[in-house]
Amino acid sequence: MKRFGFSKLMLVLGLLFIYLPMVILVIYSFNASKLVTVWGGWSVKWYVGLLDNTQLMGAVMRSLEIALYTAVAAVALGTMAAFVLTRITRFKGRTLFGGLVTAPLVMPEVITGLSLLLLFVAMAQLVGWPQERGVATIWIAHTTFCAAYVAVVVSARLRELDLSIEEAAMDLGARPWKVFFLITIPMIAPSLAAGGMMSFALSLDDLVLASFVSGPGSTTLPMEVFSAVRLGVKPEINAVASLILLSVSLVTFLVWYFTRQAEERRRKAVQQAIEEAAAGSSPHEGVRPQQVR
Repeated sequence: MKRFGFSKLMLVLGLLFIYLPMVILVIYSFNASKLVTVWGGWSVKWYVGLLDNTQLMGAVMRSLEIALYTAVAAVALGTMAAFVLTRITRFKGRTLFGGLVTAPLVMPEVITGLSLLLLFVAMAQLVGWPQERGVATIWIAHTTFCAAYVAVVVSARLRELDLSIEEAAMDLGARPWKVFFLITIPMIAPSLAAGGMMSFALSLDDLVLASFVSGPGSTTLPMEVFSAVRLGVKPEINAVASLILLSVSLVTFLVWYFTRQAEERRRKAVQQAIEEAAAGSSPHEGVRPQQVR
């Protein structure tokens, strides 16, 4: 019988510490009582009440919209930065460029938010844009630090790739853009998906940057929740948080499932190609020579 060791105990305690509050949150979202700390029985009235809470649902949809835009922009910019850092190894200012790419990872969000606020104010005075801070400014602010995470994730994947596959494709006449879209992108697809999901989650969770660069009518969900919590946690907040947990869990599962299926198909194709190459290169069985009588 296997012993329940210290490492397994720490693992269980760590998982409970992370996920038990989420389970409690979901349970209390079905609480019939208006008091969050008092259990009043099971009810779904807070989920139904979300349809009438236009302010909270507007913040949710606005946050999801910004998070989606941020994920797309961060993956595009982060991937290009990762290619520059890994494939173009010799150019002036490479060290400075690498530092600028990874700076948002260690920069306090208060400083980043204040810097972006001053930038937007100066741009509004010089060029007249943005006339007012809103969804666009929040999207730009979120993209600035999410792209750094994508660049780190994609760079780690690019360093592991076998360049001989791309070189073989170009030797056979494929153009660089075709090699990039048909060979490189499929091989780094898991890292792109991971970077996109990370950017989506970071943007959806951000409070500090959005507080600096948002304006009237552009309140995000974290800002709405933070302002409401100061007056007391409302049951509607538990309900919308539970719905977000469900949505994120479903999206994560679907991305993991399709990524795993794609990886399985790629592994089978590579194995089949290796077997066919081995079968084609193996010597044919010769005819046995006739014995001399």
